[in-house]
Amino acid sequence: MSDNNEKLHGLQDLLIDEFITRIQSGDATPSDLNAARQLLKDNNIHAAVKNDNPMANLVSILPFNDEGVDKVMEQ
Repeated sequence: MSDNNEKLHGLQDLLIDEFITRIQSGDATPSDLNAARQLLKDNNIHAAVKNDNPMANLVSILPFNDEGVDKVMEQ
């Protein structure tokens, strides 16, 4: 791996660790959460939503109408 790639991976590791620290401590701002979400999206990280998954709990409390929820939630 080239020196630049190693630096890039090191920077990404530091950024991820900082996001985790802020989110777990409760100190994450909306901008932090959005940046963490974008980092996951940019790296093609996706979560499958199942009924026994913490993601399902999040989906259930979001203030959206229930139309089409069955299409999002796997049975």
